[in-house]
Amino acid sequence: MKTTNMKNKILALALLLTTFLSFGQHNKESREKIKALKVAYLTQELKLNAIEAQQFWPLYHKHKEKIDNYQEKNRSKFRKFRKLENIENLEEAEAKKLVFLKATLDKKIIIEKELFISEVSAFLSYNKIIKLYLSEREFARKLMRKYGKERKSKE
Repeated sequence: MKTTNMKNKILALALLLTTFLSFGQHNKESREKIKALKVAYLTQELKLNAIEAQQFWPLYHKHKEKIDNYQEKNRSKFRKFRKLENIENLEEAEAKKLVFLKATLDKKIIIEKELFISEVSAFLSYNKIIKLYLSEREFARKLMRKYGKERKSKE
């Protein structure tokens, strides 16, 4: 009975995923839908009880926001250097500055991840923390597979 219930939940999640992807990928509304689906997916996968969820989600959202900001800074600094010829025209001093900036941002990401682990391990088991990482990756894979299929069918 439990496997049937779980299959129904996964099927419902897949249907929701399909529905929101059809509305467009790049607008804010779609991102909010993805975020809501991710919350539902992770809550289900981690089997968070009400108390855990109440403690977990504010920390998780704060953590994700910081990580996203660091990653966006990395992307924005390197965006103009996507092509090799742009890098070859870069002054050595500017290249050095960018390399150390990237290293600094990467360190900040690691520090943020360690802080997050220390905060959530106060109320979540390390098994659930590992499950969180695996579930995040699986959600991203499912999203990319679905998005890739949607994109191919439109071409």
